[in-house]
Amino acid sequence: MFKYVLKRLVMMIPVLIGVSLVIFTMVFLTPGDAAEMILGDLGTPEDKALLREELKLDEPYLVRYIDYIKDLVLEGDLGTSYTTKRPVLNEILERFPTTVQLAGMSVILASVIGIVAGIISATKQYSIFDNIATAVSLFGVSMPNFWTGLMLILIFSVHLELLPSSGFHAPRYWILPVVTLGASNAASIMRMTRSSMLEVIRQDYIRTARAKGQIERVVIMKHALKNASIPILTTMGLTFSKMLGGAVLTESIFAIAGIGKLMVDAIKLRNTPVVQGGVIFIAFAVSIVNLVIDIICAYIDPRIKSQYVSGKPKKKKQAKEGVSANG
Repeated sequence: MFKYVLKRLVMMIPVLIGVSLVIFTMVFLTPGDAAEMILGDLGTPEDKALLREELKLDEPYLVRYIDYIKDLVLEGDLGTSYTTKRPVLNEILERFPTTVQLAGMSVILASVIGIVAGIISATKQYSIFDNIATAVSLFGVSMPNFWTGLMLILIFSVHLELLPSSGFHAPRYWILPVVTLGASNAASIMRMTRSSMLEVIRQDYIRTARAKGQIERVVIMKHALKNASIPILTTMGLTFSKMLGGAVLTESIFAIAGIGKLMVDAIKLRNTPVVQGGVIFIAFAVSIVNLVIDIICAYIDPRIKSQYVSGKPKKKKQAKEGVSANG
């Protein structure tokens, strides 16, 4: 297992370099001038030329990218923000806890709703609840987050005046953003839970447990759900990863000071170091989340854990057993 974790960590390096290449190229080819955005109409052509030279915007693409990768790999430097003159990593680390809190609460809400609804739908297949839950899940998957957020603001903030429409510094402010981000993802978890449970409850060991007189609740929760948990956990991990990067619109709609809002503001100002650093940091966080989910799945299912054991010890053990049997 340790070798597997180490191997996955090493594999992150080319992944992050590939992500940096893609985002650096996209930002480089995007029309616009950072010096124009920073100085505006008040800046003279000489001042803008000096600023471009200071920010190394006048250097060739390859030279700028090599310098960026060198600083990233050797020093962990994501650059300096054009607007605040602060290290990009510091600004991201200040905003990251808010994004993690939003994504964490959203995935908890989505998991509770999705798993409960999925179990009921699977155990009562083709019932009224199953049909309604399936229809609602299809509607939830189809709803864009920005539309859901705007509708919730109009209903609960503008018309009913029950909840605030912006901010994230108190429990009352958490409700609308968490519901916005968790609603569509609950539908995905519900559909995966339903399909996994339907596959498991038809297995022979489930019928055997029922034949032995086990209570239905024990059969479903202890036997069926545990064996169906691997794809559900994988979906939850992917959902959390998607929320880390997909919270951009939600944070912008509700004016939440997270990484998504930071990147949107940076795009408007052509603050390329913040945009590049934010994308690379999110890619690193997603890789870590996926690794953690794989490790959890390995400890839940011994069959997955056995795949991480190298083949050499097995061959030696088999050879010893063969010698002892012949001897």
